Amino acid sequence: MTGDGRDGAIPGESANASGSPGFDVSVAHPARVYNYLLGGKDNFAADREAARQMIAGGAKVLVGVRANRAFLGRAVRFLAEEAGLRQFLDIGTGLPTEGNTHEVAQAIAPRSRIVYVDNDPIVLSHATALLKSAPGGACQYVQADIREPGKILAEAARTLDFSQPVAVMILMTLQYVPDADDPHQIVRTLMDAMPPGSYLAISDVARDPAADANVEASTERLNKRLGPVRQTIRSPQEIGRFFDGLELTEPGLVQLPQWRPDLGYTGPVEGITLSAYCGVARKP
Repeated sequence: MTGDGRDGAIPGESANASGSPGFDVSVAHPARVYNYLLGGKDNFAADREAARQMIAGGAKVLVGVRANRAFLGRAVRFLAEEAGLRQFLDIGTGLPTEGNTHEVAQAIAPRSRIVYVDNDPIVLSHATALLKSAPGGACQYVQADIREPGKILAEAARTLDFSQPVAVMILMTLQYVPDADDPHQIVRTLMDAMPPGSYLAISDVARDPAADANVEASTERLNKRLGPVRQTIRSPQEIGRFFDGLELTEPGLVQLPQWRPDLGYTGPVEGITLSAYCGVARKP
């Protein structure tokens, strides 16, 4: 089952969204490409073509996006149910579909408070779909780039209490921050603002030829069709550095399907080898 309740192939040209002022629909954007791969309708011709080119590169793209959506469900379930967190900062949330962070968290703890962050204007136009919080809980949407951690923290503080533990979730997003912008420092800045007992959950595509030799070819095809945003593929070791100073929970940094499949949300990707890694870590 995909994140939006489907398990078929990616949709055809009919999966379109009407034009909207304020953003360039002729250039692909990662959030809309991801939406298309999940079977969503909030994407444009440029996004669909970029997705097709990624798939043509030979990487396990469709399996990967479904595995990432499944990881989101397991991670939030762990954080809300086992770790007992009631606050979530979801950076790079993308377009709403089923199984969003607030839906999983509030099904366990209705009073959970969630802040979503994204920089795509079309996500803002759909923010009302994200903001349907359970009674007693709260949702907020912040339009900001992950490279603006100060802005993110200031805006999120209107909904979240940073004196209490927060789960910071950055799924399939850091790959779009180039090394020149020091993504590791961005993560440190965010986690430095969190109190002890907070958690960091990360997933990202990795450069791991043993898992999927075609990832770099698919990345090159995607980058030719993106705007100013580019995908930077890092090694598993480089992804692991995002957790420096934190305590990785079991089973550590692993491929997406390998992280706590006992929590459910596995879909058809269980047991598949993927060049995409994830982990969840606690701030001591």
